[in-house]
Amino acid sequence: MRFAHDTEVALAGAAALVNTSRGGVERLPDTAALAVFLDAEGYSGTRAGTAEELEAVRDLRARLAALWTLDDRDEVVAVVNRMLADAHALPRLTRHDDWDWHLHLTPPDAPLVDRMATEAAMAIADLVRAQDLDRLKRCEGEDCDAVLVDLSRNRSRRFCDLGNCANRAHVAAYRARKAAAHRT
Repeated sequence: MRFAHDTEVALAGAAALVNTSRGGVERLPDTAALAVFLDAEGYSGTRAGTAEELEAVRDLRARLAALWTLDDRDEVVAVVNRMLADAHALPRLTRHDDWDWHLHLTPPDAPLVDRMATEAAMAIADLVRAQDLDRLKRCEGEDCDAVLVDLSRNRSRRFCDLGNCANRAHVAAYRARKAAAHRT
């Protein structure tokens, strides 16, 4: 299934946020790092740039990370509904920058964490409605704990794009095949 562009961007942004805390390393150590992250992911609207905002985004990250661990659709729905209710979501169509008409779920001056949460929640809601929650995956790379969203047509994506996970796995498989062939 093909998802709307804003859904795909929101899913990628949610995964990117979850991946800012992997391997025991904090990748959002301060407000400057948060600003870099927000710019890289294209989040629009106002930003407070405060320590409180950073803490709220880190709390959201933990709530989003839980979505990658839930197997029950009803549990996912409960998390999504709570995120939308907490942010007082009020959907509206808007266009800005290079984006054509798309949904925003909060006013531009709503707290950053509310905007981020509602975008992620609505994107996950699209996965729920399409019965595609299996697109939320964990990287299969050895010693990698990153999450990913598999938007490939045949749902075959197995590795994140944060490191060289796929390359390392392919090299290891190649070497194993060569070693097996050499032994025979």
